[in-house]
Amino acid sequence: MLVLQAVRDNREDLIKALKKRNIDPEPLLDKVSELDEKRRAIQTQMDATLAQLNATSKEIGILFKSGKAEEAQALKEKSVLFKEESKTLGEALNAVTSALDETLYLIPNVPHDLVPEGNSSEDNEEVMREGDIPVLKDGALPHWELARKYDIIDFELGVKITGAGFPVYKGKGAKLQRALITYFLDKNTAAGYREIQVPHLVNAASGFGTGQLPDKEGQMYHVTADDLYLIPTAEVPVTNILRDTILQAKDLPVCYTGYTPCFRREAGSYGAHVRGLNRLHQFDKVEIVRVEQPADSYKALDAMVEHVKGILRELKLPFRVLRLCGGDLGFTSALTYDFEVFSTAQDKWLEISSVSNFETYQANRLKLRYRDENGKTQLAHTLNGSSLALPRVLAGILENYQTEKGIRVPEVLIPYTGFEIID
Repeated sequence: MLVLQAVRDNREDLIKALKKRNIDPEPLLDKVSELDEKRRAIQTQMDATLAQLNATSKEIGILFKSGKAEEAQALKEKSVLFKEESKTLGEALNAVTSALDETLYLIPNVPHDLVPEGNSSEDNEEVMREGDIPVLKDGALPHWELARKYDIIDFELGVKITGAGFPVYKGKGAKLQRALITYFLDKNTAAGYREIQVPHLVNAASGFGTGQLPDKEGQMYHVTADDLYLIPTAEVPVTNILRDTILQAKDLPVCYTGYTPCFRREAGSYGAHVRGLNRLHQFDKVEIVRVEQPADSYKALDAMVEHVKGILRELKLPFRVLRLCGGDLGFTSALTYDFEVFSTAQDKWLEISSVSNFETYQANRLKLRYRDENGKTQLAHTLNGSSLALPRVLAGILENYQTEKGIRVPEVLIPYTGFEIID
């Protein structure tokens, strides 16, 4: 969430920046200011009451020692009133603080200056594109037909077992999936990210910590009996490892990578554009997460973007990089770059990665801080990226590498698959 001091000191700048998201932030900021003033007034009153209580308690002790028991007893009765008043004020303070936090939760992150104006994905800014789009012969198939032809992904069997959006990977399809996961992890660990395995369910505090709650509650699967959520991305459990943590400046950056299945309800997703692997309720993804000092975070973001580019170059997939506009920017992000691969058989670009800097937005919720060189506690910056999401990468490989004899395996993956062609 936003740092409260920024709301106090930079209100007009916040309003201008948040309007890039095509929202009117003023009513929420007004409510934050109102609750903040109320909270500070109650805190002042409570501090005064506690000061009076402490002074009275000391005076009672002095009177008892001086043998003035009657006067001490009279003050003791007065101190009871101070205790009752402080309890009432404490309850009021907790209530207004909770209301203040809940209001701050509703305000998205402030877009970076580089975020372009725009209303939707149509207004995203293309930063670069690279790679030759292969020319397929007549009769080239989309990946869902290739999956059926070579019996490597069974969408109907997934419907039987669970429902739409839960595919079953078979034979060489399962091996290619596993090869991609291992390859991505190897690339990430070679770049300095520490591999970790995390739970696939999280509590509500973790969802609030990284900003999925309350913003994306409708997209998450909720295990109501235990009040746990299936993770929509490894970003949630991985970043929450450092919740309520104070790091030392020398310990930064912290760099993690992890593989997890991801679960998203994707309510209302229908039509041809979500066929096959284009949009799933369960899919595999390898994530990279960084915690940085604020002065280093945008250099780290650039490095993450270059890292993902390197993977796509090795896979020899045509790709492009987009800078998301204000209307398409994620709720918690200050700046996001999307990667898309070109699906030749579908003649469309498919998103396969988002790399984002959240600045202090997540860290403020997480209470993730570090001590600077002066020993002062500061909020860290958090970043994350898909490195990579598998379904559409796999779709791009199946479609772009198809031949009359079968589907070739990208050269860099052959040591992981143990075979060169799916036939």
